[in-house]
Amino acid sequence: MKLFHTSDWHIGRTLYGRKRYEEFEAFLTWLAETIQRNEIDVLLVAGDIFDTSAPSNRAQELYYRFLWKIAASPCRHVVIVAGNHDSPSFLNAPRALLKALDVHVIGSPSASLEDEVLVLRNEQGVPELIVCAVPYLRDKDIRVAEAGESVEDKERKLLVGIRDHYAAIAALAEQKRVELGVDIPIVATGHLFAAGGQTIEGDGVRDLYVGSLAQVSAGIFPECFNYLALGHLHVPQKVNGSEIMRYSGSPLPMGFGEARQQKSVCQVEFHSTAASVQLIDVPVFQKLERIKGDWDSISTQIRKLSETGSQAWLEVIYEGEEVIGDLRERLEIAITDTQMEILRVKNNPVIDRVLGKIHEEETLDDLSVNDVFERCLTVHEVPEDQRPELLRAYQEALSSLYEDDMQAE
Repeated sequence: MKLFHTSDWHIGRTLYGRKRYEEFEAFLTWLAETIQRNEIDVLLVAGDIFDTSAPSNRAQELYYRFLWKIAASPCRHVVIVAGNHDSPSFLNAPRALLKALDVHVIGSPSASLEDEVLVLRNEQGVPELIVCAVPYLRDKDIRVAEAGESVEDKERKLLVGIRDHYAAIAALAEQKRVELGVDIPIVATGHLFAAGGQTIEGDGVRDLYVGSLAQVSAGIFPECFNYLALGHLHVPQKVNGSEIMRYSGSPLPMGFGEARQQKSVCQVEFHSTAASVQLIDVPVFQKLERIKGDWDSISTQIRKLSETGSQAWLEVIYEGEEVIGDLRERLEIAITDTQMEILRVKNNPVIDRVLGKIHEEETLDDLSVNDVFERCLTVHEVPEDQRPELLRAYQEALSSLYEDDMQAE
């Protein structure tokens, strides 16, 4: 039996204001075709199907159209669990209808653990796989808050709650396997942060629990799991070096930090209960390029990309010594008559020298016009008692400019 493990689709996510629906559609089309070509029997999606808890109509259309395609394919079962970006109630709403198509959706833990232990059967009705479909475990699902508890107390309770939930689910799965009298694999899902997991700058991975890292160790997962399909981290990786505990990673790069990362889905093949894993590379549907250096280096890189007919989206990081106030204008001229698009510009010298950068990833886009003015006052050491009057005059000037623009319209 063959299984696909994927996660972190984040349908609906934008990149610096640029919508990415064409990429999501291309990925889902590729995934449906690959499932059919590779004769996959089961698809597991380990959370973060959508990027927000209230996905757009376009995002929902892509999701349901994909499920319809899979229901019409030889793939026998789809198991979907919610991630921290997903709305449990939204995912659960059509679950009864989807179950008729052999699509099993678990948005949140229920009062009965039975709901999270799925016995999947083949066309002859013979049990072939047990799935412990554990969704993202929210704080309220696994911990009772108490007045006056410390951060350490909260951390300990969260980890104990996660461990106990998996232990109870595993015990129930083993009991079902004994009752069935068939030695079939047990697969578990999860949407969490395993200790030592790798993340990438700009990938959008959120902290799961406010005020707590809650990074679980591989030791909390019961040994009866023949494969553990995890979601949340966007870099494809093993957990503690294990071949059978894996993050599939996101299928699309979530930021420019992932631009050169090979994305993949995990193909898991079972021989009896033993699992072997092969990574299936996901094609690049929209090229991202991060360009950095001084002006000569940046312009040279853009020219070389242009000569290849590149259609990449660009992040440009200017690191030259010279302060260039019209960097954006220069860049727009440089990409004229090309098929490239600049999504982000980081003018490091301007921020460092003129505005006094507060943290490493800060850009001009992060600052309001008032922020810029106040930083300039600080850089030029304007006395504190003079600043309120100067700020008022500045705001009056801005207001006058806005009024003139409206009258012109």
